[in-house]
Amino acid sequence: MPNPQSHLRSSGQTSATKSQTFSTVFRLAKLEAIDEVIEGAITAGRVPGVVVRIEHGGAVYQKSYGAKAVAPEFLPMTYDTIFDSASLTKVIATAPAIMLLAERGKLRLDDKVDHWITNFKAHGKGAVTIRHLLTHTSGLRPSLSSKPSWSGLAKAIDLAKEERLTAQPGTKFRYSDINFILLGEIVQLASGQMLDEFTSKHIYQRLGMRDTGFLPPFEKRSRIAPTERVDGQILHGIVHDPTARRMNGVAGHAGLFTTAADLSRFAQMMLNGGKLNGRRIFKSETVRLMTSVHTPKGMMAKRGLGWDIDSPYSSPRGNHFKIGGYGHTGWTGGSLWVDPATQTIVILMTSRTHPDGNGNVIALRREVATLTAEALRKFSFGDASGVLNGADVLRQRIGILPKGAKVGLITNHTGHDRHRRSTLDYLQASKEVELTALFSPEHGLYGKLDAKFGDGTDAKFGLKIYSLYGKNRKPVPDQLAGLDALVFDIQDIGCRFYTYISTMGLAMEAAAEAGVKFIVLDRVNPIGGATVAGPVRLGPSQFIAYHDIPMQHGMTAGELARMINTERDLGVELQIVKIEGWKRSQLFDTTGQPWTNPSPNMRNFTQALLYPGIGLLETAMSVGRGTDTPFEVIGAPYIDDVKLANRLNALGQPGVRFIPIRFTPDYSVHKDKPCGGVNIIVTDRHKLRAVPLGIDIARVLHKLYPKSFPLAKVGRLLCHPPTLEALDQGKTLAHIEALWKTGLAKFTPRRAKYLLYE
Repeated sequence: MPNPQSHLRSSGQTSATKSQTFSTVFRLAKLEAIDEVIEGAITAGRVPGVVVRIEHGGAVYQKSYGAKAVAPEFLPMTYDTIFDSASLTKVIATAPAIMLLAERGKLRLDDKVDHWITNFKAHGKGAVTIRHLLTHTSGLRPSLSSKPSWSGLAKAIDLAKEERLTAQPGTKFRYSDINFILLGEIVQLASGQMLDEFTSKHIYQRLGMRDTGFLPPFEKRSRIAPTERVDGQILHGIVHDPTARRMNGVAGHAGLFTTAADLSRFAQMMLNGGKLNGRRIFKSETVRLMTSVHTPKGMMAKRGLGWDIDSPYSSPRGNHFKIGGYGHTGWTGGSLWVDPATQTIVILMTSRTHPDGNGNVIALRREVATLTAEALRKFSFGDASGVLNGADVLRQRIGILPKGAKVGLITNHTGHDRHRRSTLDYLQASKEVELTALFSPEHGLYGKLDAKFGDGTDAKFGLKIYSLYGKNRKPVPDQLAGLDALVFDIQDIGCRFYTYISTMGLAMEAAAEAGVKFIVLDRVNPIGGATVAGPVRLGPSQFIAYHDIPMQHGMTAGELARMINTERDLGVELQIVKIEGWKRSQLFDTTGQPWTNPSPNMRNFTQALLYPGIGLLETAMSVGRGTDTPFEVIGAPYIDDVKLANRLNALGQPGVRFIPIRFTPDYSVHKDKPCGGVNIIVTDRHKLRAVPLGIDIARVLHKLYPKSFPLAKVGRLLCHPPTLEALDQGKTLAHIEALWKTGLAKFTPRRAKYLLYE
């Protein structure tokens, strides 16, 4: 069970004043949403427990959840739990130590590493500088080899000297622990003190970080969160990182233990330009230097001196904080993000490796940061922050619904307003209409189901819930008997084979046959209403291709409802409650609307952007279902990940890069099978062409693995035999896109008739 501990940092105030001040800083509903996603991650077994700390405007929201330990005994999480911070060591210990020494003239950032570490220049490493190490642009491998067995700091440095470069310094970003192992040694050589001694004396003691340091004392063991079971014993108070363990627990890349409260003191010092409570640690110029971009111009990964700014590791920034903040993550689960623009600190500490090493927090970090931004009452989402979906408009405009009508509601967990107040609750309490029945689409009323399901009863109100993803996909006459109107409020994704629009079309058919009015509470198309891409459906209507539209249709649910009603000659009495303040070119994260996962495997905005192309492949291979990053990864057991990444990067598809990975999905295609594949990184969402991307990936896979990659299965969602035939024949992407032109040329004027927004 969660153990809530919330604090407001302000002295001399009454409880009522504190509560009032706290609520003027944070939207409490968003903080509750943070609670929900953390508790969900614990329930799903991704983490045993969490401490979260959010600071903004003088207010501190700090809570502990779940367990500090589940083995060998259960221990509840507390907010003063001490965590193995893993790679947070790099930015809370090593990089700050280097910067202090640089500030004091003891070293220079552009010193050659060989100037400090004798004979490091062997094997062509003479050009590597301290700055290269800090920005992970040295060209060194990610980590030292563990074989043959070795131990000790001196041996680690000897091994680093023998390393060979994988790229010329300053040309590629490659995250490497070796970089910071070397930096830890340079701290000792430049200062005459070991890294743990130097940081304790010059940083932690001066900041009052009482629980931060290497090699935590035994008397604090009861407060330390254990990590993974290794050789039959759970690591408890001993560094998790195996290389740091070989180095006796003090290393530049890992080994620091800390608490959320101590991290907040460090982060506040950084936000305050290098000082805290009147005590200066850094010059303000040093802080600016550390947290500005130092990777070369044109390099996609943007890194500061130690700090992450914008790279594939930036999930703790979330979807709303703009580039300009900085942070870092740790392998054991912890993360820190500092946003100077809003003076906000987001700290998430966990021991996701406990007890078996199988936890995962990548998605959780992003969700917590995203919800944090949405929780800030003064956070600016840009000029579009006033966008109102139909559900918002419904609450603001009296008389939209037919007064006295008996209505049924087709909805799920996405049916809420911008403050996450559900449309179901609103209609149930309404004095204008009487809500008498509920209808739920694929994934159920609460969006948690990944299989067919039957009818049920809503526990809160006792209303009958009719399944539209079980025996019936379309409401039957008995279910509509006595109704005057059906209200549809579900967030679509903007892709033809996402089934919510099919549910809408079938429900419109039923409403027309029963003489029931159909009301659509329209919602923004999250991937934008300006892009139309892919082939227009050929063949019969089916649940994954209800109407003859392209794969990425560029329409809202309300606009599609108008098209379906007219082109299918349904004759249903249709009412669209229009969106206010939205322009077609806007993507979801510019609207100020809160993100809710529309289905179990659609967990963030990036996945939505990729879905029209990557989702196309999901019956043929793993697209990450059964991982924490569905639709951001693809793979199969037969794939050579490095080879595939090289081939896909060579395509030059705009707005994306591919990183080779190995993963084992625990659901769907290739369940429980180790897969090689790629992580798809969106580098420029405005240049991304999702549908051509999916087709190009299918082309490459068919060419590389013609006997293993089941190309025919791609046709199930493609619904365009000419494209499938061209893929089978190895045609170019340009040739394939030419096959779509006739259908798109006819679709464009059809679509134009039904558009509601500019």
